[in-house]
Amino acid sequence: MGQPTHAQNWWRSAVIYQVYVRSFADGDGDGTGDLAGVRAKLPYLAELGVDALWFNPWYLSPMKDGGYDVADYRVIDPAFGTLAEAEKLIAEAKELGIRTLVDIVPNHVSDQHPWFRAALAGGPERELFHFRPGRGEHGELPPNDWPSQFAGSTEPVWTRLPDGTWYLHLFTPEQPDLNWAHPAVRQEHEEILRFWFERGVAGVRIDSAALLAKDPDLPDFVEGRDPHPYVDRDELHDIYRSWRTVADAYDGIFVGEVWLPDTERFARYLRPDELHTAFNFSFLSCPWDAGRLRTSIDETLAEHAPVGAPATWVLCNHDVTRTVTRYGRADTGFDFATKAFGTPTDLALGTRRARAGALLSLALPGAVYLYQGEELGLPEAEIPRDRIQDPMHFRSGGTDPGRDGCRVPLPWTADAPYAGFGGEPWLPQPSGWSAYAADLQAADPGSMLSLYRAALTIRPEFGDGPLTWLPAPEGVLAFARPGKEGRLLCVVNLADTPADLPAHSRLLLGSGPLDPQGRLPKDTAVWLRG
Repeated sequence: MGQPTHAQNWWRSAVIYQVYVRSFADGDGDGTGDLAGVRAKLPYLAELGVDALWFNPWYLSPMKDGGYDVADYRVIDPAFGTLAEAEKLIAEAKELGIRTLVDIVPNHVSDQHPWFRAALAGGPERELFHFRPGRGEHGELPPNDWPSQFAGSTEPVWTRLPDGTWYLHLFTPEQPDLNWAHPAVRQEHEEILRFWFERGVAGVRIDSAALLAKDPDLPDFVEGRDPHPYVDRDELHDIYRSWRTVADAYDGIFVGEVWLPDTERFARYLRPDELHTAFNFSFLSCPWDAGRLRTSIDETLAEHAPVGAPATWVLCNHDVTRTVTRYGRADTGFDFATKAFGTPTDLALGTRRARAGALLSLALPGAVYLYQGEELGLPEAEIPRDRIQDPMHFRSGGTDPGRDGCRVPLPWTADAPYAGFGGEPWLPQPSGWSAYAADLQAADPGSMLSLYRAALTIRPEFGDGPLTWLPAPEGVLAFARPGKEGRLLCVVNLADTPADLPAHSRLLLGSGPLDPQGRLPKDTAVWLRG
């Protein structure tokens, strides 16, 4: 068998744009983003230069957790449109050279899913979930003491029904966990994969990919006990090998959401007969620090090398604080446990660093994921408490601001109502939001949007060759990549003083201007031709 063609290998160095449909663009004016809105903005996405779109769940859902509580995978939620519209969107994007990835949430379904409703009625579908009697003299205590998967939540992962039995939900009570030891659960998900591959999607993002399998005894959680009762269990790999067989029949690809500290265990998911890629959370959560970033990059490349999988680079997504805000704070890393209301932020500083971070991430070998609005330099919004919808906020007892701040609907047109999003948005846009509008930025060569467009035009020159670190002063990251027309260099200055540039023939792109002496200022990055 010969080497894969570039088209077959597209995912190894792709730029994939994450679309949170509810907040992208509102085509019918009801205040909720929809597929009509995305279809209207496809030319914008093509001009930006992305290779693929990843859509957060767009399926039928009560929206108790932003669509991650799926009631039917074969139906588009009416708030977003119809299945026919989804098929048109996939086809129209493909005509523009943009592939589509959908999100599958295999750990759980909505409590409105037909299976769970039948289970509550006492049907045999109970075997498809985790129902157990309680502990205590009268069964009044939960079957075990597992912690919630919502950071900061102290609420139990078991809910008791009127008949006295309890059911498991690692997330909200409206998201009952599936029993992956049951063959019907496996069969249904393989059929869901085929359903979407048949409709032309190029790949699937797997939510909470390391949580599906549970210890059949559902024992209490003991810190440090191996194996874990529900994280990264060995049974998962057989599931994903079966999935890979389905994907290979359609030339489809997988990207897994795999949060694991053990690099060797992480790499197992990326073996040639399992997932193609997995999200890189160490880089996403890494502080703006040269040493820490270099370590994260080195460790990421090292853990992917044994299985020949490409790394993925992510600066933010629909769950974490937006980059320009995070990089403008005293703590520039990300940890769910440290999120708090009223954290002081220097947005000018954060924006400068985010511009440099964009050039850093886009120069690394592998694939890059951009979250919608990242290319506009949107900050995290602080949502009024009476408008917050995210269950993470409520399950924390109101201490965690939740994830709505990075989900505020996008600004498209500066002088239009609601910054051109459409109708009155489902989440309020902060005052001054129109200053970030795409139409203003498109006309400004110094804007974040113009920087991303320029970077994505140049980026294919980097190819997918190796990275070589170059000698550099403390606080400066400098590396070379083999380009299509000679060596390309990326230099990022995280030190407090300007840095001399290495020898080069041409400056290709900078996140900001050089100083009058031709040196690289702090919190600035450049791409050079060697």
